[in-house]
Amino acid sequence: MNFRKEIWPKSAGDAASMVFTLIIVPVIYWFELWVVLPQLFPPGSLLYLFHFTLGTFILINIVGNFTYTVLCDTSTRSMILPVSKAKMREGWRFCASCEAMAPPRSWHCQTCGICILKRDHHCVFTGCCVGYFNHRYFLMFVLYLFIATVYSFYYNNHFIWGRMEFHFPMSIIKMVFPLAFSVFGLDYSMDQFYLMLYVISIVGMGFTGALSAYHFHLVFTGAVAHERAKSNSRYNLGWRQNVKDVFGERWYLTWILPYFESRLIGNGVSWRTAAPWNEKSKNK
Repeated sequence: MNFRKEIWPKSAGDAASMVFTLIIVPVIYWFELWVVLPQLFPPGSLLYLFHFTLGTFILINIVGNFTYTVLCDTSTRSMILPVSKAKMREGWRFCASCEAMAPPRSWHCQTCGICILKRDHHCVFTGCCVGYFNHRYFLMFVLYLFIATVYSFYYNNHFIWGRMEFHFPMSIIKMVFPLAFSVFGLDYSMDQFYLMLYVISIVGMGFTGALSAYHFHLVFTGAVAHERAKSNSRYNLGWRQNVKDVFGERWYLTWILPYFESRLIGNGVSWRTAAPWNEKSKNK
């Protein structure tokens, strides 16, 4: 893996989003395992230990995949083919911003300031682009965030509604503006802080759920976000091969932990297309 030399976001918006992610993930983890869990299951019981272990396992995946997404250099700096082999008819083009040849399926990112191999999009929460070499980690980061928020939502419902009395319309206002009540001194109670975390997890569940559905659909169809408006049949090699192109040869292990090595089949520069692949399969 090639590591990025500059990992701190280059824009204020990216920095704010990344700091929010770095803060909210451990806070939610603390809330779920040190506040909610002991209220639902006796500490030391089998169910308590099971949920504590599962929650920690989910956190390890979130943190690990986030870290690799940020650290992995997926720009054209990591190209392993000489530029002399660049052929315009194969999709190579000249990038005026980089003043260099860019391979097929790569696009320039104005924020990162360089072309990204198989660029999917620029993620504000990681402060970097998602491309060929870190696509796997970004997808798992989003997926495990979704799993965590769904998991939290189920048990948070029992916790929150078990300790709060519902009074219309004040309870509705507290749910819609939980942070305002604490910031402006309307309610300093810990219950209001817990309610804020509850609302954040609900919003996160909807957001990460939509992201997971969108990006995994692209993976199964062999496309990236930049190609969503185009016909992607050229790179669609079938859902199984499309998955391997993103998650590597040992794709079945990458879903468990980010630390399992899974060598990518290609190099991010040269691409197989559907027609040659189909013809090769028919000849077997």
